[in-house]
Amino acid sequence: MKKHFIYLAAAALAFSMGGAGHAAPDTIKVITTASLIEEMIDLTALTRFPNPAYKTVQFSSYDRRSTIPDGPGWFANSDGFGREPIPNFEKVLKAPGQDGIGEYLMAEVNGPGAVVRLWTAAIRGRVRLHLDGRSTPVYEGEAESFFRFPYDAFPQAKTLDPDLMRRTLYQRDAAYAPIPFQKGMKLVWIGNVQEIHFYQIGVRLYPGGTRVRTFSPGDLVDAAGTIARVAAVLDDPDGRYPFRPDGRETAIRASLLPGEKREILKIEKGPAAVESLSLKLDAPDRDLALRQTVLHILCDDFYWGQVQAPVGDFFGAAPGVNPYASLPFSVHPDGTMVCRFVMPFRKSLRIVLENMGAQPVEAAGTVRTADYAWRDGESMHFRARWRADHGLHASNREVQDLPFLAASGRGVYVGTTSYIMNPSPVPTPYGNWWGEGDEKIFVDGEGFPSTFGTGSEDYYNYSWSSPDIFYFPYCGQPRNDGPGNRGFVTNFRWHILDPLPFRTGIRFDMELYPHEPTPDLSYARIGYHYAVPGCMDDHMPITREDVRPLALPETWTPAARMGARDSVFFEAEAVVVEEREAGEREKESDTRYLGGAIWTRGAALLWLPEAAGATKTFVLKAEEAGRMRLHVTFAMTHNSGRVSATLNGKPVKWDGGSDDGVLDLRAPHRVLSRVFSLPPMDLDVGDQTLILKFEGAANDITQPEIGVDFIWLQKAAN
Repeated sequence: MKKHFIYLAAAALAFSMGGAGHAAPDTIKVITTASLIEEMIDLTALTRFPNPAYKTVQFSSYDRRSTIPDGPGWFANSDGFGREPIPNFEKVLKAPGQDGIGEYLMAEVNGPGAVVRLWTAAIRGRVRLHLDGRSTPVYEGEAESFFRFPYDAFPQAKTLDPDLMRRTLYQRDAAYAPIPFQKGMKLVWIGNVQEIHFYQIGVRLYPGGTRVRTFSPGDLVDAAGTIARVAAVLDDPDGRYPFRPDGRETAIRASLLPGEKREILKIEKGPAAVESLSLKLDAPDRDLALRQTVLHILCDDFYWGQVQAPVGDFFGAAPGVNPYASLPFSVHPDGTMVCRFVMPFRKSLRIVLENMGAQPVEAAGTVRTADYAWRDGESMHFRARWRADHGLHASNREVQDLPFLAASGRGVYVGTTSYIMNPSPVPTPYGNWWGEGDEKIFVDGEGFPSTFGTGSEDYYNYSWSSPDIFYFPYCGQPRNDGPGNRGFVTNFRWHILDPLPFRTGIRFDMELYPHEPTPDLSYARIGYHYAVPGCMDDHMPITREDVRPLALPETWTPAARMGARDSVFFEAEAVVVEEREAGEREKESDTRYLGGAIWTRGAALLWLPEAAGATKTFVLKAEEAGRMRLHVTFAMTHNSGRVSATLNGKPVKWDGGSDDGVLDLRAPHRVLSRVFSLPPMDLDVGDQTLILKFEGAANDITQPEIGVDFIWLQKAAN
């Protein structure tokens, strides 16, 4: 980010926006740490343009060779690994000494504002945070601790529940721990630029004259009750979200024949707002119905719906039912999907479902409405318009910016989802990663984005192309088939404390930048936002081609490239040893097969052990001696049990397993392909005998299973 941009942005806001908003300036309260914490669960506040009318910007370690949109260096990718051709900072404050340590300006703002988000994948060195121009920093210490757990640095945080904080204010690799300031902020990194230093810093810039109470560690004592209450809601939004007590619930139900479009609810008693919408679909192929049944929500007789999205995609977990809970959206294991984003309307609201598929669909749910004070010119409609590109040739040689949203008008950007079908045959994250690209967000006609990221997963609050299933109040990855990042992948992030207000328009792009060229990739997405009526965007109506069934290649074999280089692969069913004692020839085999394109050659071996202690033997041949790693690609399912292993008669421990060498393969309500590895070891030429031992399963599993897709030997790196 250009340093001069921050100063000019703050000055422009002070001049042109100081009186904007939904309340007169003399009624605006002082912004404090506690008031910002309160905003973390206030979804109704997002429905009106903010007052004071702040701007949200991001400082980050993006590659400084990116200077001209679509010009040379626009897709440069040296984002904080170290040894960048240009230091990834605003300014060099102190050149490195003989020890390689220098001082670098990460962020500097003059005027009122607040730090609202911090993120890092990893960062060495130390940081100093100065507020209001004071020479004594409010924080000076280890950089990574500050970026991940900023409040923990202060003794005053000892009364806060650390486990609750790590599920709520601290979310995966990001921290939402607001730090307001009245006169300015300066963050300095002290470290060696040859070493790793990834960072993102989200900051609100308030207009001049805004009253802000600058953060002090004592705020954590004064606001302890607020933090605990807000964190409790974030931790359990389904059970604790504070709906209006006067809300009214209406049941909705509809049957839709193929091709049918039906209005399932009409409200003509505005102004009001939908506080909650829940839907559940049933169909012979429910997963397909969730993509081919399109949700339209039309406010105030607008011709095109402010919401136009496949049902499953709208709720953030497509394709299929992938349970998760976040503040604005939840998906339950039974298929019930809940939206808590508030949807105001001035006069009327209609909900329409359109069946674009070839099967009948049943829909049922509830709509909760409440009174709402609509203010013309300030109140905004909720908008979520889905778009998809199929058959993309994703390439690391021909990187492209994918448009998520281009809107003209006034509004606030509040969330993003990405839905990818990634057919890469490489079985490791290093090799089949689809999201090396950065987000680039242009606000109000900027020539250079005020938010420039460092990687798609970094935007979604995680890092290192992790295939983990996870979810937090503002971010998550509820689906990632695997192995690695192959298959169907879904990411979401909600901008609740760090929304992006825009006065005249916004453009949100994300680079499509995989590790290697990948043909036939599919990428769908939604840019959720609020907008004052009259805002226009680049949405195109959804077609049947857009929602056509997507399928991975019916059969595939793993490729020995990148993270899987120097590997030899063995299909589990080809190397399993079916042992039978005398007289057991007629006994039914304890192996079956899992079918589906997630598995190599369309099938994975499924072992059904009878009791704890049962074993299954696999014999694979090493063609040469040397130091090797053995990897097993397991199926993780709702009914999976626990396993331990021996290799050539010696007990082994899995990377990522428990200290006693047991690996728990259960994945509730999901089917995943995951690679688990053994430490490097010296192997001789010839047969290698791997014995899996069943170590039991959860009590609610009546028929435990252990799925094995393929096993591989890989030369260990020196």
